[in-house]
Order: sequence, then C-alpha cells, then structure tokens
Amino acid sequence: MDEGRLLVFATNNMHKVKELNDILEKDKLDWVFRSLEELDIVEDIEENGITLDENAKIKSSYIWNKYHKNSVGEDTGLEVEALNGAPGVYSARYAGNDKNDQANMEKLLAELDGIAHRNARFRTVISLVLAGEEFQFEGIVNGQIATMPQGNQGFGYDPIFIPEGYNESFGVLGKEVKSLISHRARAVKKLIEFLKMRS
Repeated sequence: MDEGRLLVFATNNMHKVKELNDILEKDKLDWVFRSLEELDIVEDIEENGITLDENAKIKSSYIWNKYHKNSVGEDTGLEVEALNGAPGVYSARYAGNDKNDQANMEKLLAELDGIAHRNARFRTVISLVLAGEEFQFEGIVNGQIATMPQGNQGFGYDPIFIPEGYNESFGVLGKEVKSLISHRARAVKKLIEFLKMRS
C-alpha cells in the first residue's frame, strides 16, 4: 500500500465506515481509506469540542500528531429548529453517554410531542489533515422529524428523519438513496473532489 495515498478514517463507528465505503465505491479514487480498527489503533479519541467542526478536527489532528498519517475526522449532528438546534453536537449521546440510538430517538420524539413545526437538518463536517495541513468540508440535508420511527435501515436517527423531497424516512429509503443525498454523502463528495485535484 502506498502510505502517501492512505487516509485513516478516525472513527470506531463501523456504520460510518461502511457508509463512507458505499459512497466511495461510486468514485474511481486512488486513495485508500482504512478505519482505526483495520490499522490496530485501539484508543477512543475523546470528542470534547463544543461544535461539529471542533470534534472533526480533534479526531483528524489526533491521528496526524500521534501516528503521522494522513487522516479524516468526521462529526455529524441532527439540528432541530424547534429545539434551538439541539441535539446538535450532542446527537450521539443525547440520551446518555452509552450512545444508544433507540434511547436518543425516544427522547427526541418525546420532546417534540405535540409540536407541529418539525423542521430539522443533518449536518456533517469532515476534517482532512493532509501532510499536516487541515481542510474542512460540510454537507447538509434538510428535512422533517417524523412522529414515529419508520423502517429499520441505517442507524442513529435515520428512522425518524424524512429528507426534503421525500415522504419516507432514511430508515425506509435505505442506503441506495442515502448514499446519494445524505449530509455525509454531500460532505464526502466535496472531499473526493478535493482529493482528485491532489492526485
């Protein structure tokens, strides 16, 4: 493997790794992405930033500073208008530090009970550290929060998020649609275009 073309995806979330690889399959890219697990990097990188941008940078910078490998850090948040942008940066641990998807959804639905205005957006920030220099890429998808879960595909809040232009949640639409229109797909597309220019 050409180490110069290796990018470490600084996450232990295998759902995100798989989703990234699904997106990358559609592009001819001579860069290789590897997860922390695949490279036997076992530590859990603490996400103590107060914004998605900070958390993404914390993860990518950690890998570069400790292992001197080009790296990608990512953070995603669900921002609900009626909740003043919450859960936002705390989306993964909204209902507690054990990062339970079901509990997070239940808490969010309870807080929106009786509220008609359910506009929301998913936002992803990707931080790339390449030869010590950092670049950031953002992806956003607008939509609505459903009144109850729909479908069981995807992860996180997918069963209760209905993207703009659709009548079903990401939990129903599945990876084929999500890999084209999601917040992460949009941020990754920007990343890929940048890397192609660097090829």
